Amino acid sequence: MLELLQYQFMQNAIVAGLLAAIACGVIGSYVVVKRMVSISGGIAHASFGGIGLGYLLGFNPVTGALVFSLGAALLMGTVTRRTRLSEDASIGILWATGMALGVIFIGLAPGYAPDLFSYLFGSILTVPTSDIWMMLVLDSIILVVVALFYKEFSALSFDEEFSRVVGVPTLFLNLVLLCLIALTVVVLIRVVGIVLVIALVAIPASIAFQFTRSLKKMMLVSSLLGAVFTIAGLWLSYQLDLASGATIILVSALCLAATLGWFKFTRIRQNA
Repeated sequence: MLELLQYQFMQNAIVAGLLAAIACGVIGSYVVVKRMVSISGGIAHASFGGIGLGYLLGFNPVTGALVFSLGAALLMGTVTRRTRLSEDASIGILWATGMALGVIFIGLAPGYAPDLFSYLFGSILTVPTSDIWMMLVLDSIILVVVALFYKEFSALSFDEEFSRVVGVPTLFLNLVLLCLIALTVVVLIRVVGIVLVIALVAIPASIAFQFTRSLKKMMLVSSLLGAVFTIAGLWLSYQLDLASGATIILVSALCLAATLGWFKFTRIRQNA
């Protein structure tokens, strides 16, 4: 692994993986505790419309994904609170609409979209320096906002109804949290792609949740796990010539399965 660090693309890949680990560790903890995994998937797939628009109008597709994911987050949060449309219905509608718009925009764009596959399934080895800087800015925004609203987010995550009763602005905080999920999705797009975003958001935090119920510890553990999974998956994909994003997710899933199996075995031994 050390000899690979002499290459610029590998340095960028490792930095991107670490930045992604921070985002998925912090926001993934809220997603798991608040059971918002399906919402994260809806936002991720809706962002594909922004990628298609970027190809059509000739600007950075990641910027388009950022705009669309934020718009989807705000729409999802507002529609479910202000109308009779259920949450799962709004997720499904925005999920499909974003993907459909992306396909149409790409179809209208002149020429051929050569790196479209990298946005769907990730291509961490081709992350440019410009995207690294964007990921760094988005990570900073996520950390600052979470630090400012940590107590409120914690109350919202564990007991939203009580928070509403005591005067916490739950609608505003839910919208802010959804926007943070949207920023996390954009951070992860280059690492694992739109299709696999849900897994990297949920798996490290799900493993951390088995060991601690403290939100701060959960964020720390899931961030560390995300970094380990990303680097391990990156190394394996390089050694075995496999798709990097898929390898990262498989490493994560195997570790989750091993963790759940260990806890199940431990409980059986204790009850025997």
